[in-house]
Amino acid sequence: MKISELLDLRSIELNVSVNTKDEAINKLVDLMCASEKISDKKAYKKGILAREALTSTGIGEGIAIPHAQDASVKKAGLAAMTVPRGVDYDSLDKQPAHLFFMIAAPEDGGSLHLQALAKLSALLMDEDFRKELLNAQTAQEFLSVIDKKEALKDQQENNTNNNQGYKVLAVTACPTGIAHTFMAAENLTKAGAAMGYLLKAETNGSEGIGNALTTEEIAAADGIIIAADKNVEMARFDGKPLLSVSVTEGIRHPEELINKIRNGQAPVYHASHEEKVAVNSSGGARDIYKHLMNGVSHMLPFVVGGGILIALAFLVDSFYYQSIGKAFDGNFGSLHPIANLLKAKIGGVAFSFMLPVLSGFIAMSIADRPGLAVGFVGGSIAASGKSGFLGALAAGFLAGYLVNLLKKVCKNMPHSLEGTKPILIYPVFGVLLIGIAMVYVIEPVVGAINTGLTNGLNSLGNMGILLGLILGGMMSIDMGGPFNKAAYVFGTAQLAAGTQMGYKIMASVMVGGMVAPCAIALATILFKNKFTKEERESGPTNFIMGLAFITEGAIPFAASDPIHVLPACIAGSALSGALSMAFGATLMAPHGGIFVFPVVGNALLYLAALIAGTILAAVLLGLLKKDVSEN
Repeated sequence: MKISELLDLRSIELNVSVNTKDEAINKLVDLMCASEKISDKKAYKKGILAREALTSTGIGEGIAIPHAQDASVKKAGLAAMTVPRGVDYDSLDKQPAHLFFMIAAPEDGGSLHLQALAKLSALLMDEDFRKELLNAQTAQEFLSVIDKKEALKDQQENNTNNNQGYKVLAVTACPTGIAHTFMAAENLTKAGAAMGYLLKAETNGSEGIGNALTTEEIAAADGIIIAADKNVEMARFDGKPLLSVSVTEGIRHPEELINKIRNGQAPVYHASHEEKVAVNSSGGARDIYKHLMNGVSHMLPFVVGGGILIALAFLVDSFYYQSIGKAFDGNFGSLHPIANLLKAKIGGVAFSFMLPVLSGFIAMSIADRPGLAVGFVGGSIAASGKSGFLGALAAGFLAGYLVNLLKKVCKNMPHSLEGTKPILIYPVFGVLLIGIAMVYVIEPVVGAINTGLTNGLNSLGNMGILLGLILGGMMSIDMGGPFNKAAYVFGTAQLAAGTQMGYKIMASVMVGGMVAPCAIALATILFKNKFTKEERESGPTNFIMGLAFITEGAIPFAASDPIHVLPACIAGSALSGALSMAFGATLMAPHGGIFVFPVVGNALLYLAALIAGTILAAVLLGLLKKDVSEN
């Protein structure tokens, strides 16, 4: 799409007289509305002012480019005006603004129009071009100047080989990814060419990454300039001299930044361990790790926040039950009003988001924003059905790749229908497809697995210690998934039978579920070199989770290193389950962890079983896991 296709003669006005920044914005908004591309003038202006609140779009050199990406925009467009005597626009160089372009971008994000906007931002860096625009006498002449300059720019780019000899690399990004991103890239590139120190700039815009830097280019470059006001992928620059500045610095002082790289004044950047793992992992493994960690990192606050509130609810009810002398029942954690508030109305609600969030953000990592809703639906089906944690994992990956498939199918749709993809096609067909896959494939398969596990446990009957060992170990196989849930359902079913053996089975199940998080918390204290800084900081929280019988607290650690973490946790949980059965410990509550120990039969020996399993698992973690520096 050409720049002139975004401009409408009705939205161009020359030789305007305005006295303040507010007047300039109001005039531009009126011009934009005149082209009939805005459905809600108030909402659009609100978006413009919100962007101005971040930093002025008066970028200096007499230019201002206010912009907004908003639902009120029906179709991408530009409005333009010239103010010969200038107006104070709070520009970065404190000089009056004379040349204005206002950008309207649809909320659904990038497409071809963003490429045209990027080109405009780059063209405005040419002083002669700006003078021609300011000297134009009619709207038609104004458009003609843009057309000629755009054609010349295209020809120059076609005649230039930009794939060799880069001395410095840059990444540019602004909060909205529309104007400043591309202007900084253009200024840096032009400055490098003028200095004889070739520069390549990657843009992180609204439509995604443009002109991406390659591994070979990064390795060969003298240094990196990050001119960004939002997060960009940094781990790839590990070990390289790197300057990190705001995007406006890339626009205003490109020569200064390049000289710092040239003169060796940039500090060497060192990536964190997690970033190195993600970058250095090979091919598909790297992608899978990145997608999985995106889901786990977003899920963790729900697990911790909801889980600890549920644990507090159990504590409140444990004291309340003792004070009234009532036996624990199925409402444990919800009887006292405070406990009910903490568990049923707050903690339980937060905890219920765990699997949808995990699935949704895995899908979003794969397919960007269109994948989020589809992943959430898949995770919700898993949470309300039989597939649990493993089903949510499968749903997240499946949802992401389904949406990517839809993107390919819709790639050649007419440009006039571009806006319907993210708001209609992707969510409707994505949700439909993930729903069918979950209901008719994933749920039945995992449900069959659960049924088989439950039947297998029932067949063991009263084989005592062996049964305790199996049930305890199952609680740590998948940390809340089908194996864990099969063991727990079997335990609660036996508890409901009201037999002494049923109480012993329930005790083995709960102690097995407490071991994994407790062991991980202990291991992060005893074997600090086996865990990252972030893991060491979050590890002790698992003591609370584990003591409250919330096995899911161990999921992030198991997900990041399943080969070494799961065997250790399974062994510890199996030992605790077997010892609980051997000691004849009984439990008449279906949940609660340490808070229901007052009603545990042989409580001291039961505690010893928990400690023994925790220590075994923690020691095995220390032996099996590699040092962080070796990962």
